[in-house]
This record gives sequence, C-alpha cells and structure tokens, in this order.
Amino acid sequence: MSGDERLLKAARGEGEVDLLLVGGRVVNVFTGEISERPVAVCRGRIAGFGERPARRVVDLRGSFLCPGFIDGHVHIESSMVSLPEFARAVVPRGTTAVVTDYHEIANVLGAEGLTYMMRLAEDLPLEVLVMLPSCVPATPMETAGAVLEVEDLLPLRGEQAVIGLGEVMNFPGVIRGDPSVWAKLEAFRDLPVDGHAPGLRGRELDAYLAAGVESDHECVDLEEAREKLEKGMYIYIREGSTAKNLEALLPLVDSRNQARCLLVTDDKQPGDLLVNGHLDAVLRKAVEGGLDPVTALRMVTLNPARRFRLARRGGIAPGWWADLVVLEDLRGFRTLKVFKRGSLVAEEGTFLGPRRPAPPAPGAMKIDWNGLPPLDIPAKGDRVRVIGVVPDQIITESLVEAPRVEEGRVVSDVSRDILKACVFERHRGTGNLGLGLVRGFGLREGALASTVAHDSHNLVVVGVDDRDILAAARRVEAMGGGQAVARGGEVLAELPLDVAGLMSTLPLEEVAARVRGLQEAAWALGCTLREPFMALSFLALPVIPELKLTDRGLFDVGSFRHVSLFAD
Repeated sequence: MSGDERLLKAARGEGEVDLLLVGGRVVNVFTGEISERPVAVCRGRIAGFGERPARRVVDLRGSFLCPGFIDGHVHIESSMVSLPEFARAVVPRGTTAVVTDYHEIANVLGAEGLTYMMRLAEDLPLEVLVMLPSCVPATPMETAGAVLEVEDLLPLRGEQAVIGLGEVMNFPGVIRGDPSVWAKLEAFRDLPVDGHAPGLRGRELDAYLAAGVESDHECVDLEEAREKLEKGMYIYIREGSTAKNLEALLPLVDSRNQARCLLVTDDKQPGDLLVNGHLDAVLRKAVEGGLDPVTALRMVTLNPARRFRLARRGGIAPGWWADLVVLEDLRGFRTLKVFKRGSLVAEEGTFLGPRRPAPPAPGAMKIDWNGLPPLDIPAKGDRVRVIGVVPDQIITESLVEAPRVEEGRVVSDVSRDILKACVFERHRGTGNLGLGLVRGFGLREGALASTVAHDSHNLVVVGVDDRDILAAARRVEAMGGGQAVARGGEVLAELPLDVAGLMSTLPLEEVAARVRGLQEAAWALGCTLREPFMALSFLALPVIPELKLTDRGLFDVGSFRHVSLFAD
C-alpha cells in the first residue's frame, strides 16, 4: 500500500495510524478556537481528529498543541554557528522551518556558498527554505567576494529548497530602473519577492512596490509600517539580537490586518539563542506587550506559510504536515515536545538527533598589507562627518563634529567617544582601505575587529589607536577570519570563524562562550554597547541609513554616494 493510500485509509478511520496525540488542547489557527481533541498522524501528515488505533499514543496531559513555528526571515550566518548547530539550537524551541536568505555567505563565496549551505540542510529536522540573494554585493559602492547576476541565480532556481527572491536591498536601483536589479525581479516575478527599504515612503515606495516587491522587515516606526501595510506589503515585525522593532510596531497589528503581519528574528546571536531562545522569545515578548496569544501564534505559523505559499504547513488540519509543537502554556511558550513530520525531534528543551559536524568553508583573506595606504587621516578641515551608533538598531546617525588633531592628523578623541573606524578589503587583495570616525562604542583603549561586516563582510575595525587596530586586524587575518579584541598590541579575546569568516564549526555552547568572552573584553576596555560586535558588523552596510563606511570610503545612504570625511 502506498503512503498516500495509507494516509487516505487512516483519514477514513480505517486501520492503524502511526501516532495519536491525546489529552492536548489543540490551537486552531484558522478559527482562533482551542479545543481538546485527539490528533492522529500517519505518514508524517495529520490524518484527522478523534480516537483510533495507533502504533504509539502520547498523552499531552493538558498541554497546548500548536503548529510548528516558521521564522519568515532569518540569516542563519548571523548565529555564527554551522547550520546543523543552528538547527540544534532552534528546533527544541519550537521552530520547525525557517525562510533564509544566504546573502551573507554569498557575498564571500558566491554560488559556491549557497550550494554549501543547501547541502548542509539536507536531512536536518529543520526545513530550511531559501530566498536567493538579490543583491550580491548589496551595492556597487563596496567590494564583495562575489557578484551574483541573474544568470548566476537561474541555475539555482530549480533547487528544491528555493522558494523566491531574497530581500531587494538596492531600492534606489529598483526605483531608478537599474537593468541588473530589474532582470532579477523579472526572473522571479512568479515567486515571492522580499523587500528591504528602511524609511521609504510616498511615491518612491509606490515605484518600489510597482516593481514587484512584496514585503519589508526594516520598518522602525509605526507610521512607516502603516503606510507600507496599506499599500499591500507584508510587514515582518523584527525582534532580533540587535534590531528590535517589536515594541514600536506591535500597535500596528489588529484583527483586520494580522494576516499580513509576521514575527521574525532576522539576526540572532549564539548567546541569545542559547539563553533566551528563538521565536519562542519573540512570542513571549509579543504577548507580554498585549498581543492575543493565538494571533501571535498565527504570525509564526499560518501567516508565513501563506505568505511564502508553503502548501499544507502552518496549521493542524487533515492532510497537512505534522510539524507540531507542544507548549506548556500560551504566555511563557515553554516547549515540551517538538514533532517534525510526525517524528519526535526534541523534548524538554533537548535536541534528540545526533550532532552533525560541518566541514569548514574557508573564506578569502587576501589583504594586501604592503599595498595598503597608511591609517593616518591628514587634517583637511575643521569639521568631520562622524557615524553615530544608535543602540539596539542597525541604523546610524550622520553627525558633524570638530576633529581632534595631533601633528596634522585626525585622531581618536576618547573624551568625546569619537574613535577611528577602518574597513580593510579582504576578498581580492585590492588594497582598499576605508577610514572614518564613529561615536557610540565608548572604548577608552584598545580595538575591536571582525570579518562579520554586513553585507560584503570585509574586515571592519574600531579602535583608539593604530597599533591596536593593526594588532586586532592581523590576528583576524591569521585565524582565516573571525573576531578579536586587542589592547596594548596584544590580543585579549578571539573567535575563529572557519566558515567564510562568518560561522564557526565549533559547538553552539563554545561559540556562545567565546562571544561572551569577546563582549567582556570589549566592556573591560570601556565599551558601553550591549552587543558591541553586532553594532560593529553593521557599520559597513551601505543600504541602511544614514552614514556608513565601506572599503571605498565614507558612504551617505540618503544621497547614495561616497562623501568626504571632511564636511567643510
């Protein structure tokens, strides 16, 4: 008897099912009702409701039975661990599927990086659905390790995991009709297309939407989100380790529009995953903020399934996949059991599968130290542009300050928290070096360096003096990519990232411990940021307002052009 025939027979109430879940309060995301009734599973799918013979019966003892959680927008690379370790972290928290855009590793390794990640996802108890990266590099204003044009993406479109086109960050290119961007939009017009357009409003937003973009996860205030929602966009309310928009955007959600809203994480650090969790943490905060629990659950189950056209996922209904989460309650969202296609894959916070090692994927570390210009910034004016860090946000401010000048050179001014920032091109050995100034890190001494530097992932360093900037940068290069803290020319803490300079093949717990060590070393040097390396990683992202630094120099996002450090 075929699997479909056996499922059909089980649905009719004939024969034995594989699993019968009894004593649970079933959350119906279609109607909003919660009712106690048995759920039968056969061949990985829901066969129906009600008592029937079963090979295995599990008593849920009054717990809540929900569809498995779906994260509609997450960059797995930002967890800094391999894909199998990421699965080991999020599955016990109730996540059974994620929608990801691998543009981080693609910016380093191109199509080879995409294939590497998709092969790793095979046979995991976590469904990893891929939106192919639309902007590699994010803009032509920086140097990445690869360039992906439409002809590079089309051969990957047929991969089973691929479901659409990832966040279109080059919104100025979309609006201007850039041929390269539009070629990708045309090639994926029949599939979901994600957006990325912070602050975009009015007629420019109209043009962006007319091009076929359907969603945004970059809204930071309510009015922006409301306009985008009114104009037909899906709104992804993000609550990650750095960017936290849930509190500001939660008032947007009501009974009339909730179907167009998703809760997503975007970026999650290893320690955050380990301690606070994944979507379960977002659900807790949403409900604490006043959102109805069933509505919150829809925003991580049925809504993402519908948005991404995921057939028979996101609900508990006959014929639908048996991706199920057993919760203690609908406030704390503590996960008791997780089933993936009817198989128990996690229980009481413990992942039940074997630990799968991941092979390294060396990223290029081709820094031409001999060809680099000096780190000196000759004083050429009385006013300088300064990048202003905004705590817990990836946007920055564009400030203008009087520089501190010594012997004709602009230097860090610790008394005003103005530090030197550098971006070393690391992929092609061009010798490119971007130099700038940043306020908001609070360092009194030393330097921080990282090859996690969205989105081109060059080597970004912030420090008080050149000796420590170079000590941290050289150590990261010697590790083949990673993060480091230096003081007095010595390295105080480090984390090697042997997968493209972005992720580690070490266990999650060890990566989290090393990240904590980096944070504590940074705090000991005076850093005032809760997540210093996350803030560091977004300094070089030239698609997020206002002022950024790339390997080619200081970049004004509003005017979409490089600008002089000197504002005179």
